[in-house]
Amino acid sequence: MRLLHTMLRVGDLDRSLAFYTEVLGMRLLRRQDYPEGKFTLAFVGYQDESEAAVIELTHNWGVESYELGTAYGHIALAVPDAYAACDAIRARGGKVVREAGPMKHGSTVIAFVEDPDGYKIELIQAA
Repeated sequence: MRLLHTMLRVGDLDRSLAFYTEVLGMRLLRRQDYPEGKFTLAFVGYQDESEAAVIELTHNWGVESYELGTAYGHIALAVPDAYAACDAIRARGGKVVREAGPMKHGSTVIAFVEDPDGYKIELIQAA
């Protein structure tokens, strides 16, 4: 078995695609409309789906927002330098919600950014 993807429901697919591709630097791997089901799926990631897990962005037509609930946590991305990643994300219009620095009760450097729908993405500085 291997992890294939994580699905996130998004209210504005174009806005979300801009965030994941332009702000976080992922590639749009594939996109498909399903008119009979009134939804669109878009898959984004840093590598092809055959090589690594990706994110599936699901847009249900006519739904502009979702309640995220309290069970969802975050997606984590490895970065070479969390401080520089925050600066770059901010410069591209992204929202940094926790600046880079050591995690509480530890020494790993982390940061958090938020996508347009409010989903959190943790940046973990590679050791």
